[in-house]
Amino acid sequence: MIRVIVADDQQAVREGLAALLGMAGDVLVTGTAANGRQVLDLLAAGTEADVVLMDLRMPVLDGVEATTRISAEHPGVAVVVLTTYADDDSIGGALRAGARGYLTKDAGRTEIASALRCAAAGQSAFDPAVTQRLVEAFEAGPPVSRVPPDRLTAREAEVLGLIGGGLTNAEIAAKLFIGETTVKTHINNAFAKIGVRNRAEAVRYAYRHELS
Repeated sequence: MIRVIVADDQQAVREGLAALLGMAGDVLVTGTAANGRQVLDLLAAGTEADVVLMDLRMPVLDGVEATTRISAEHPGVAVVVLTTYADDDSIGGALRAGARGYLTKDAGRTEIASALRCAAAGQSAFDPAVTQRLVEAFEAGPPVSRVPPDRLTAREAEVLGLIGGGLTNAEIAAKLFIGETTVKTHINNAFAKIGVRNRAEAVRYAYRHELS
């Protein structure tokens, strides 16, 4: 049996997925969660799982941050993303976090069960639309990259660039699919490294270093 935790912030979706997966003879739903924090709590409490079926946009702790934590703290547990979104930022964030599969919510029971089986076996599984996105990204070639200044991490530089673009912490969190607390941590670390005291100075820094 493939043991699965279902994570989605909508109760009706969680219950529907649990019922749907229960119809697959080799899938056992061992837990459900309304956010990434609850997934981590379930795993820490000893809930057995081979795969987490993970939504991306959830309160408290979103799917990308939860996937990053699962990959680091529970490497034996695979993550398959099931979300409404198939844009490049969502796909890239999930895959960088360690997701082994990525499906949109157009997927049916057979496709979801198949993706769970693949993930449990150590293989990858992607929605056709996601596969097409990955192919297009590969054909376009790797992006031009440069080392961020002042020992900034890539994420800190990205956050500074978004501050330079006038985004609030909440807007940055939504765009990067991370929690506001995580955004504040990146901002505090970045401000300390570049020696600024407020967002106005950070905006000037971002433009001066072409981060925006």
